[in-house]
Amino acid sequence: MTIFFLLTAVASAQNYQRLTNLPHIYIETFNHQRINSKDYYIYATMHYVDENDVVTTYDSMQIRGRGNSTWNLPKKPYKIKFNQKEKFLGKGYAKAKKWTLMANAGDKTLIRNAITSLMGDFLGLKNNPAHKFVDVTLNDVYLGNYHISDQVEVRPHRVNIIEQDYPLEDDSDITGGYLLEVDGFKDGNYFTTSYYQVPVRIHYPDEDEISVEQNAYIRQYINDFESVLSSDDFADPDKGYRRWVDSTSLVNWFIATEVSGNIDGYYSTYFYKDQQDSLLYWGPLWDYDIAYANDNRKGDTSLQLMTDVGYGQAKEWVNRMWEDPWFARLVNRRYAEVVEAGLEDYLYQQIDSIVQLIYPSQVLNFNKWGINTRVLRERVLYSSYDQYVDDLKNYIAIHIPYLKGAFLDKKPADPTPPFVAGDYYYTITNARTGTAISTQDQSGEAGDLVCGWSVAEDQFSQQWKIVPSGDYFILLNRQSGMALNDPTEGYSTATTNVGTQLNTAVPQPMADRQLWSIKPQGTSGFYNLINKYTRHTANLNGGSSSDGTMILSYTTDSRNASSTNRLWYITAGDELEKEPEPEPDAIASVEPDEYALGYDSQAKVLHFGSEMPEQLTFSVHIYADNGVLQRTFRASERCSVADFPSGIYIIKWKVSGKTRSTKFLIP
Repeated sequence: MTIFFLLTAVASAQNYQRLTNLPHIYIETFNHQRINSKDYYIYATMHYVDENDVVTTYDSMQIRGRGNSTWNLPKKPYKIKFNQKEKFLGKGYAKAKKWTLMANAGDKTLIRNAITSLMGDFLGLKNNPAHKFVDVTLNDVYLGNYHISDQVEVRPHRVNIIEQDYPLEDDSDITGGYLLEVDGFKDGNYFTTSYYQVPVRIHYPDEDEISVEQNAYIRQYINDFESVLSSDDFADPDKGYRRWVDSTSLVNWFIATEVSGNIDGYYSTYFYKDQQDSLLYWGPLWDYDIAYANDNRKGDTSLQLMTDVGYGQAKEWVNRMWEDPWFARLVNRRYAEVVEAGLEDYLYQQIDSIVQLIYPSQVLNFNKWGINTRVLRERVLYSSYDQYVDDLKNYIAIHIPYLKGAFLDKKPADPTPPFVAGDYYYTITNARTGTAISTQDQSGEAGDLVCGWSVAEDQFSQQWKIVPSGDYFILLNRQSGMALNDPTEGYSTATTNVGTQLNTAVPQPMADRQLWSIKPQGTSGFYNLINKYTRHTANLNGGSSSDGTMILSYTTDSRNASSTNRLWYITAGDELEKEPEPEPDAIASVEPDEYALGYDSQAKVLHFGSEMPEQLTFSVHIYADNGVLQRTFRASERCSVADFPSGIYIIKWKVSGKTRSTKFLIP
């Protein structure tokens, strides 16, 4: 490779010439002021020496710092602002005042941002940022190799969507355009979405120009999109999120993020909405200097997905989409297309082409800054530029084939199945804390109130018999035989009158307060317990793991699927006791020498008889054939069942430690 550069790395104030084959930018600030701020511009003059050695001077331009963590590095990035709109990079590029000078200080190849923008072109994404490599000298000091790029803003040849009226008129259309960013730094005019808590920054309209109406409109729009994405119908082609997203830009942006292995790809994500267009579009691609396994926080990610290990809340949106078979098919089909079209070879070609172009410049750059010193988060350090380029290529060679299998394997997980009650006692434990629903209070004594308690296998107060009752279930505590009950008073809706502690009560047939739907959620085996009467969800107060924490009657809303305070595992334990199976056509005499049970079919009264009535001190329980307790009476009393509907019933009592039972039929 032929290397061409001048030995002098600092030019005099009057000698504007290229130091390598690249264009050269000379900037002199007013009175040689230092650039110390990312917020305030200072005035400067710029001399641009192009590839043909033609020098163009720009007076009264301005410059300031830019970037987040990169601003603190010795080689700093900058933003420049011309006095008037300029076609700085020539025909086919934006005509604009603002441009960026990317330092790429943490990327020893200097080219990760550029090749990712080119990958965006290959994938068919719109609005990919410009990239042109230059050498830069500031106030007579050579700074190194830089990369001129578009400012991400709404403008032709940048983010090319409709610009809104400013100021707004009465008939102005505020449906778009909007330029947005999932911004983990939470800078500027940002809000946090209601469900997945995604921080979204509104870049356009500008913070100092956006109206109250525009602000409210786009915030509500994104929250509505997220509400649909988190709903039970999210995968429905008509009711779900597909009607809110441009699938072409979504899948191409996603593939670019995963091919590049951008650890911050879901931490900083640009997307936009155009005017009179209901769809959200994804891109432009931006900030890829720590991509392609160039981040020591996660190590070598060549065999990992960023949806699994990356940073950022946008990952929550994408992982939800992966639960939709349509999205899985879309990704796999599109990825197969781009791999077949030669994505891997294309990236190698672009890398080789750019490396050849900037090779003389990188020599000067690393003569100044050093090549084997970590300045940001470089995962590996080498002694030569070529080794860094080879490392980048090796990542691509491993990662692109890996993604094919990873995308195929990342099928939507099987949803949590509907709950089916078996012949067991169940322990119901909280998804957040692992504590069990129990009738124990803070002292450990069992009572009527329901609390969370550390699981103990032999603690009957934590075990529940779950009995189907139509579309609902009745939960009977093993220790007390009482039913889980929602005692909320007054008129109730799903989201009002919440916060009452759940309790247990004597089982009653058809009591809505004791009927619960057990609703499966997600793919991890979680369920919600939702009361029929109040429509509230059982909730562990504050998500506390302390013994005796109240279980509350709480809000039922879209967060039921994600709030671990409201999600429960249901685990089978001991088998239910087996009962004898007497014939249901009569009541048999039991232990005739001591007492007998009789039924007066005319009066519909149950009663015990004995030669020694003083022995009839035990309690008697009547159950329906579904196991729900109907009535309790003393053996010395007569018990009317005149109000019982026709059917088979079970009578149980316990004498001298022995449980007795029999069945009888009410015609």
